[in-house]
Amino acid sequence: MDNLIDIINAVNGVVWGPLMLALIAGTGIYLALGLKLIPQRKLIYGFGMLWRGRKTTDEEGDLSPFNALMTALSATVGTGNIAGVATAIFFGGPGALFWMWLIALIGMATKFSEAVLAVHFREKDALGNHVGGPMYYIRNGLGKNWKWLGVLFAIFGMLAGFGIGNTIQSNSVADAMQSTFNVNPVVTGLVIGVLVALVLIGGIKRIGEVAGKLVPLMAIFYVGGGLIILIMNAAEIPAALGLIVHHAFNPASAAGGFAGATVWAAIRFGVARGVFSNEAGLGSAPIAHATAKTNNPIRQGTVAMLGTFIDTIIICSITGLVIVVTGAWQSGENGASLSVHAFNLGLPGWGEYIVSIGLATFAFTTILGWSFYSEKCTQFLFGERAILPFRIVWIIAVPLGTLPVINLGSLWLVADTLNAMMAIPNLIALLLLSPVVFKLTRAYFSQPSALRDTD
Repeated sequence: MDNLIDIINAVNGVVWGPLMLALIAGTGIYLALGLKLIPQRKLIYGFGMLWRGRKTTDEEGDLSPFNALMTALSATVGTGNIAGVATAIFFGGPGALFWMWLIALIGMATKFSEAVLAVHFREKDALGNHVGGPMYYIRNGLGKNWKWLGVLFAIFGMLAGFGIGNTIQSNSVADAMQSTFNVNPVVTGLVIGVLVALVLIGGIKRIGEVAGKLVPLMAIFYVGGGLIILIMNAAEIPAALGLIVHHAFNPASAAGGFAGATVWAAIRFGVARGVFSNEAGLGSAPIAHATAKTNNPIRQGTVAMLGTFIDTIIICSITGLVIVVTGAWQSGENGASLSVHAFNLGLPGWGEYIVSIGLATFAFTTILGWSFYSEKCTQFLFGERAILPFRIVWIIAVPLGTLPVINLGSLWLVADTLNAMMAIPNLIALLLLSPVVFKLTRAYFSQPSALRDTD
């Protein structure tokens, strides 16, 4: 087992090395400049489209624009926002938060472009449902000669779901429920498996309905708890921000239980965990946005980019700032345990419940969202006949992730590696299809506002 972990660690070091980080950041910067910073400048406009997208329209699609974003967020907001941020700080120091913020701001352009292409190149399957995402915009946008690239994405997306979107989530929930409420991990796994099965029976529309109600409520609950701690420690926030910026460019020395971190570690873990959390560039979220009821890909693009902003700039920042202002980052704790410790320091007697309940709900919705992503990848590879067998295997995998023989650290490493393998085909497609995104965006925003916003 140790040899296997060493091999995975070595592979992970390569796929998340300087070239990969440069590809993710470079693609985001290129798209942001090509779009003339429209995703960043049109943030308020995006929230307006999201508010308007709550209503069901008669446009093409399966989910309202609001529920499409909530489905994407259900998969995005998960253990990465709690355990992932804590892991980034544990390995990279407070400076990792700076690089997490930076990659998120750049990633807004990436997420915008992914959703634009997903809606523009989507199609209907044999069941009459709208399907899209990187595998479809690669095949339909780049042509049949590039289909192999779409197949690669689908393979990695199908496999990655069982790590990032299934076993890691159930494992983290089981750990939190055991430490906080002393619930047997196997019981937790079985309960989650049954709940997931009940939702998956209804397909994407049921997933969208559940996500549309559960995600906003839990985000408000978790963010609210974090804000209370930050308000109580308001005097420490300026120093915490200074520490974050300082260690983004300077090594963090060992202190307390913190082992110290280099600048490269801050960059690597900040970017890797940031991408793991908001998934900009992975190609997962556009699979959900392709189902949106909209006749204009740009409108959905402005909604999609909010996912990165909400996930990282808001929710991840709450977790990270609480860890830094309370001084918990020097405790030597890692993962969800570090977040629990930080919230307990900020709200004694209540903090652990906020984190545990938040983690459990976020992880549950992530399992739902990623079930759809992996299912669509599987469907692309094997057709509609593979949907039912896939759902059965997915449900069985949920409780397996909670077994004590599963090593969470190893799961994170495998998930990081598969995420990188997903991202590479998607980033290549984004670069090659960027002229389509630029052209559609220019045409949309050159129209009078009264005309472009008309259904």
